[in-house]
Amino acid sequence: MSAKQALILESEEELIEGCRAGDDTARKELYTRFAPQMLAVCYRYTGDMDAAHDVLHDGFVKLFTRFTFRGECALGTWVMRVMVTQAIDYLRQRQRFSRLVTTEGELPDVADEEDVAEAASSLSEERLMALIAELPEGCRTVFNLYVFERMPHKQIARLLGIKEHSCTSQLHHARCLLAKRIKEILQNERE
Repeated sequence: MSAKQALILESEEELIEGCRAGDDTARKELYTRFAPQMLAVCYRYTGDMDAAHDVLHDGFVKLFTRFTFRGECALGTWVMRVMVTQAIDYLRQRQRFSRLVTTEGELPDVADEEDVAEAASSLSEERLMALIAELPEGCRTVFNLYVFERMPHKQIARLLGIKEHSCTSQLHHARCLLAKRIKEILQNERE
């Protein structure tokens, strides 16, 4: 381990111990270190910046009042899990999973995944995240959990309280809607 890595590890250990002890300086450092990335995670789930800020706030309140980090994963991974759980709770409280509003008529033909992936690679990350945020809530949530959190359908279904078939259907709808929007954007850029 290099001296620089040892300093970072020591600093993170101090940060963790400070947060466990309720130290405001450590809490501020935790917030400063992770808030921008976690806001993006919250936005990815809620699709609304005001709601994302609410989820972020509630997530950090939960972190600060019950700092239960045990070191089984990286600190950043643990913070992200807390924020994802907070976002899911936010959506569940607002009964947003029942609004799986995509109809078959809104879906394009199933696109070739390689073509879509190639087209998507020409878009900026910011634009792709905006397209994901525009997805209907059920589709967006399943897409995020499957793609970004790498959860299997069975686990997603259990977490969201839906049937596994609904989960796979929502992922399919999300992919089709994203493919449709990406094609539209690329066609508009060519014109």
